[in-house]
Amino acid sequence: MTTSSFPLSKINKLIQLGLFAMTGTCLLPAAQAAEADTQVVDQKIESISVIGTRRASRVDTDTPVPVDIVPMDQIAAKSGQLDIGQLLNFAAPSFNSNRQAGSDGSDHIDAASLRGLGPDQVLVLINGKRRHTSSLINVFGSRARGNVGTDLNTIPVVAIKRIEILRDGAAAQYGSDAIAGVINIVLKDKIGLDASVTTGQYTQGDGQSNQIALNYGFELNSDGGFFNVSGEYTTRDKTDRAPEGEHRVIGDSDVDNASLMFNAELPVDDKTTLYAFGGLNDRQGLAGAWYRAPIDERTVPEIYPNGFVPDIGTSIDDKSLAVGVRSELNDWAIDFSNTYGSNKMKYFISNTANASLGASSPTSFDAGGFQFSQNTTNIDFSRYFDGFDAIEGVNVASGLEYRKESYQIFAGEEGSWKNYQMAEFTDPDTGEVSKRPGGAQGFPGFQPSNELDRSRSNISAYVDLEFQLTADTLVTSAIRGEHYSDFGSTVNGKLSFANSSLEDIVLRGSASTGFRAPSLQQRYYNQVITDFVAGQPVDTVYESNDGKLAKALGIPSLKEEESVNLSLGMTARLGDVTLSVDAYQISIKDRVVLTGKFYSDDEDIGHILQDLNVGAAQFFTNAIDTKTRGVDLTLSHEMDLGEGSLKSFLSANYNKTEIDGQIKTAGLLQGKEVNYFDARERSFLEGGAPDTKFALSFDYELGDFSTSLRTTYFGDVSMGTWSAEGTPFDATDVPTQSYGAKFSTDLSFSYRLNDNLSFTVGGSNLFDVYPDKQDPDETETGGLYESVQMGFNGAYYYARASLSF
Repeated sequence: MTTSSFPLSKINKLIQLGLFAMTGTCLLPAAQAAEADTQVVDQKIESISVIGTRRASRVDTDTPVPVDIVPMDQIAAKSGQLDIGQLLNFAAPSFNSNRQAGSDGSDHIDAASLRGLGPDQVLVLINGKRRHTSSLINVFGSRARGNVGTDLNTIPVVAIKRIEILRDGAAAQYGSDAIAGVINIVLKDKIGLDASVTTGQYTQGDGQSNQIALNYGFELNSDGGFFNVSGEYTTRDKTDRAPEGEHRVIGDSDVDNASLMFNAELPVDDKTTLYAFGGLNDRQGLAGAWYRAPIDERTVPEIYPNGFVPDIGTSIDDKSLAVGVRSELNDWAIDFSNTYGSNKMKYFISNTANASLGASSPTSFDAGGFQFSQNTTNIDFSRYFDGFDAIEGVNVASGLEYRKESYQIFAGEEGSWKNYQMAEFTDPDTGEVSKRPGGAQGFPGFQPSNELDRSRSNISAYVDLEFQLTADTLVTSAIRGEHYSDFGSTVNGKLSFANSSLEDIVLRGSASTGFRAPSLQQRYYNQVITDFVAGQPVDTVYESNDGKLAKALGIPSLKEEESVNLSLGMTARLGDVTLSVDAYQISIKDRVVLTGKFYSDDEDIGHILQDLNVGAAQFFTNAIDTKTRGVDLTLSHEMDLGEGSLKSFLSANYNKTEIDGQIKTAGLLQGKEVNYFDARERSFLEGGAPDTKFALSFDYELGDFSTSLRTTYFGDVSMGTWSAEGTPFDATDVPTQSYGAKFSTDLSFSYRLNDNLSFTVGGSNLFDVYPDKQDPDETETGGLYESVQMGFNGAYYYARASLSF
């Protein structure tokens, strides 16, 4: 790709070299292989849950809330997906992540969510510490509109030991964002070497992906100290599924992604351990904007006589570092840590022009960007008390957290945003002469008036109690108070239980309140950008919550979202079968949304927009309440089959989100519910994820041979159409894009050549399944499909060589 500093030809050569080197390892001396065999990894750790409890060594089946343990190294070895978002999308039905197309920056960062809620309503941790979010706020695309998520793909898959998914509200334990649940990524701590080389491509002949991954760990001392480092480099070519005759590219963006991460611990004495982990990520992306026709005021015919498609390039720089110390004092476990993270995204627009400059316009611009930073300091205490007469024991945990967040917007170069009024356009139909518009076509740059540097601080305290009333009964409670410098204070609580009185069955349930603080991006993002409505350009202002226009129209200051979570379920071990079923309800009050457009020709408020030279405007506001109900189910079984062993696993999710009550308008916009949140926006919020999704997998091992078969069911999806824009949100018989249920099937075969080297070949979406075709004039992408279900790229085949010592 043109933005890459590491050409694909070099990657192909490097892959060939890697394959040669790995094959050569089978000739290493037998003594070296025997030495590697003495390094035994305790597989029981896969059943230990860190998330959802402050007590050490609690297993995932006896927790009072549902926790999925995903052994990423095992899943990644059998899959053609190369990043965390896509791996989990097919492995964990409550998890959803889709690649966007035609959505500017959203084409380069995949939003991830749980239980059909927003990506900003799930908290992400690494090794139990809060991860920073992306700097990008999604203002385009069919998913996550108006939300900020965590960019999971900045973390190399090869660095991950396991992922723990807590499917329950946990704001009373972990703070803001943990409404839908918590994703905890546990990094590898092993001693030894893991490496792999993967290449693959879609059957359409595009979208070639290449990945080189390396993980290496070594001992720091004889007391369990270690240093584990991972590197991963992935290239992904663009795909194109545009309808016949379409000039632009519609599909996955072109991406080069390089990640580095480390994890280390150093015991100082029997009670004290120093630890640190962190990483760097550099991602270069390139996606196509909408086509500009030859006879168009936005086209410079002297440069592009046949029209043109601007390219939107992005450069993402992500970094993180956590350092801490764990110790004991008078039987109290103490954990003191500081975690820093930042995410910076810049735009570089090429194959473009500033039409107001005419033929003298450059064809590429630095359009500016934004950055989000977060620094979190924690001190946590915990101790287990026993020897009581009335109960068996109680685990007491408490802690303090101080967090500082900052958000910046950087202006682009002058030519990326300015209108120089040097060139004219004559309408071929009317003969009317007008000035050509300014700014870089495809993505006008951020202006100096958009630049800002905002920050806030947050301090919180919690108490967490786990009462082991009897050997069979556990009751937990938590309360957490937080104070934000920009909107005030909130207190939340949680109560849960688990009872195993019935043999091999655990009954469990929880009730909790939670919250999500509005992000700095939602408060302060502002820009003038060219949006396309049914293929027609509209200059739109995204107004910050404290901007002049927002104040003039009476838009209130953003406040926190509040939630109430209820769940009830069970787990059971029935011989070789393990089963879990959990029903839940999540009620959220005052969800933050991005409103629809308000135009300058509005008879009530148009004069206010005109006075500020605004053609159309959108705002972030607390506008709706929602209620989500659903059921999660998991079922696993293991048996001997012939000379080998067969593991079967079924996981399923049913989930339904609906708006509860009326739209909450404010100020001069009262009574304008249709513009505030119409039927089209409602369909994106309620239908962005399938109501029903399940994954069924079979893993068979026979000696050195193994195979994995997985099918994922994506239920019906209904999305908004442009024809539905301006239709009341509660209207019936609204035009929609209807996507019928689909199955996507993956199959892989692996062969272990020796104790160190293995090869895998496989295919994803073997039967080349696509979503149902739609009218391109009605989709957000402008193509035959939205970015739904399993995506619209078709069948993909790959090969992988893996090395382990």
